[in-house]
Amino acid sequence: MVVIRQGDGMERVLILGSSGFVGSNLVAQLQRNGHPLRLASRTPALLNRSAWQQHQRVQADLLVPSTLPAALADIDVVYCLVHGMTEGRDYQRREADGARNLAAAAADAGVKRIIYLGAVCPDGAQSTHLSSRTETGEILRQGRVPVVELRAPVIIGPGSAAFEVMRDLVSNLPLMITPRWVRSKMAPIALDDLLFYLQLLAQTDECDGQILNACGPQVLSYEQMMQRLANKLGKSIKIIQVPLLSPDLSSHWLRFITSVPDGIAKALIGGLKQDLLVDDLPLRQRFPKRLLSFDEAISVALTQEQGNLLAQDPSLSALLKRRWQPNFAFYPKTEQATVLIDATPQQVWQQLCQIGAKPRYFALDPLWRIRELMDAMIGGEGRNYYRRDPFHLQLGDRIDSWRVAECDEPTKLTLHFGMKAPGMGGLTFTLRPQQQQTELTVKCWWHPAGAPGLLYWWAMLPAHAVIFQMMGDKIRRLSEDSAVVSVT
Repeated sequence: MVVIRQGDGMERVLILGSSGFVGSNLVAQLQRNGHPLRLASRTPALLNRSAWQQHQRVQADLLVPSTLPAALADIDVVYCLVHGMTEGRDYQRREADGARNLAAAAADAGVKRIIYLGAVCPDGAQSTHLSSRTETGEILRQGRVPVVELRAPVIIGPGSAAFEVMRDLVSNLPLMITPRWVRSKMAPIALDDLLFYLQLLAQTDECDGQILNACGPQVLSYEQMMQRLANKLGKSIKIIQVPLLSPDLSSHWLRFITSVPDGIAKALIGGLKQDLLVDDLPLRQRFPKRLLSFDEAISVALTQEQGNLLAQDPSLSALLKRRWQPNFAFYPKTEQATVLIDATPQQVWQQLCQIGAKPRYFALDPLWRIRELMDAMIGGEGRNYYRRDPFHLQLGDRIDSWRVAECDEPTKLTLHFGMKAPGMGGLTFTLRPQQQQTELTVKCWWHPAGAPGLLYWWAMLPAHAVIFQMMGDKIRRLSEDSAVVSVT
């Protein structure tokens, strides 16, 4: 969420979903135009971006009504950009509950207008994602605050789930056996054009109570979009359509092909059983603009990808600037394990900082040795063992073939993976105090480079499934033993 306090006599605006794909880009645009902002999220840590540090940040959650009055205080216009596709089953009910809470709280706070970003949903669509977007808009309109609903199809921009799914498919599969849904047609819109409309809707009350469609200038099928994207990326793809693969069936294997979070990818594919064609003339007449073509939108998205990643995780900016390559997947594959430790974060940090020294990697050291040997055999640095200090770490330190990319004592340590492999990844250790304990999360993340990068990830997954839990357990035992010794 973001509150934008503009100059005297101008609307005061709150954005729900400021840390998401559309929200974060809208914040950046408004910030470039000089708007002072107050940021809010149900997870405040997502707002810890270097470009946002000068703004006030508060916690708010649509599903916790008690958090809304403070966020909505003195607000004229509210952007609602939130969705629940990543939250598992029954997300439709949670989205509906959030809409009811927002409608009631906004009315109590005296809000003048709610701008809701929905999705194009033709009559008869059998998609939970699309029907949930429609239901959310209907619930908001049942409240006392006027609502402007802006419905959009596929958005082309860096981090857009639909765009990144297409990019992963094109990058990873030179031959695609696809269902008939690749023929479904829509008019994809560039992110910059969508932001243009969203910004202007806050500046007028003439659209209150309306449902407006925001589309791009070209009607294309998914197959045509993927072919154009392949041309832009210098790829050659062959698409073979078969009648037996439904969107629902396709969504189950999509997790093996793309790095986009499973819930979002499945929801998007589920909405492709029919064309998503609507009339956007009223919006274009109200706000005239030359809209970017699909090819132009692709070029902008590919150019902006690295910058958006840097904004999302500024603590890794130096690593991303140095290592990022255009063929890396935008969203990383991840595997993690969490343990609770009867010790302070500082005591856990002391043990964690010995990684690569005497305890090596805390679990299954023979497997680490084998991987290091394999790397050395192909000219990598897997067996170039080195540590500057056996007990302390600092940013930039080398630990064998790893590099310390993030060192925030005693809360977070990130090691960049330095062995030869098709992609970029690392290990992140996060420490959070929990009353008298410390919660330690060991997370492996991997941006695969095309099909080889995905194959590498799945080949390593059986080891990942056990090794990170074992690492966490070993660090727990060492930390608890150390805590006992320090007490005695």
